[in-house]
Amino acid sequence: MTDLSATAVAAGAPAGPGEADWAAAVAAVRGLRPTDKVLLICHVNPDGDALGSMLAFGLGLRRLGVANLQCTFPGPLDVPEPFVALPGLDLLVPEADAAPAPELVLCFDAAATSRLGGLVDRLTTAKTAVVLDHHASNPGFGTINIVDPDAAATSVVADELLRRLDVPLDAEIAECLYVALATDTGSFRFAMTTPSVHEMAARLLATGISPGDISRRVFDTRPFGAVRLYGDVLGRATLEPAAAGGRGLVWTYATLDDLARHEQKPYVLEPLIDSVRCAAEADVSLVVKQVGAAEWAVSMRSKGAIDVSRVAVALGGGGHKLAAGFTGRGTVDEVIEAIRSQLG
Repeated sequence: MTDLSATAVAAGAPAGPGEADWAAAVAAVRGLRPTDKVLLICHVNPDGDALGSMLAFGLGLRRLGVANLQCTFPGPLDVPEPFVALPGLDLLVPEADAAPAPELVLCFDAAATSRLGGLVDRLTTAKTAVVLDHHASNPGFGTINIVDPDAAATSVVADELLRRLDVPLDAEIAECLYVALATDTGSFRFAMTTPSVHEMAARLLATGISPGDISRRVFDTRPFGAVRLYGDVLGRATLEPAAAGGRGLVWTYATLDDLARHEQKPYVLEPLIDSVRCAAEADVSLVVKQVGAAEWAVSMRSKGAIDVSRVAVALGGGGHKLAAGFTGRGTVDEVIEAIRSQLG
């Protein structure tokens, strides 16, 4: 058993990994013995970056000859439909079957330990815990922390570690990384889409993967029931021009009854924030999604005037200045009021 990185936690958000951090992560993988168990974890309700980064790295470890390898995430092992064709899904195991005390655990795209649910104990039962992430609010909760707030996605961090491990880039690894990169950059539309992001995308595409096919699966295919659901949820959107110090707030919510009425799974709500955030009169946008009797997953976006990661951290979550989230409790009105109070 090893202790968490208390120094990193006390110091706050990391500035980015140094050469010593990269070297430590490489050594942790290189030092594995044939019988050692390795567990890869991403956050609850995984998005494309979390799942794609984890599976890409799992495939990379398989290429290196790591045999006792598992990938998992907290909650039901229910892969969202847009990602069911990703390579490496055979590496996934249910949370209950995950190794209780692996030699090495690698954590992907989780800004806070609260995002790891019942798997959080693996950070301490594992001999070594490597955290790969790009959220500026990540305090560094592993024994080795590869957290780069300047990276557009966790897949950028995973790609660099794979490169340092001399893992050959093939089409399967590239597809996972491309899905991860495309989803977290909003199809290369968001501000973090730098020249290096396009260079990485070009390198991935050079393996022969099809961006058209991937985009249709991930971004442009939804059940008709989801279309009807979007209509209901967008129809109750509320604009508060005076909120957020006069910069404006737009928000809506979706309940479990909404999902049941249209026979849809929760994942279909993930893209909805993009429709809400386009409101010209608001800098801050929210989608509040019910996940339990009095529990809500909150997605927050900003156009730049408000740092929504500050709000999310204050309410127990994390993220970036322009995109963040947290789990709220109570009624939807109570969750919205808590956010209003933090926005000022």
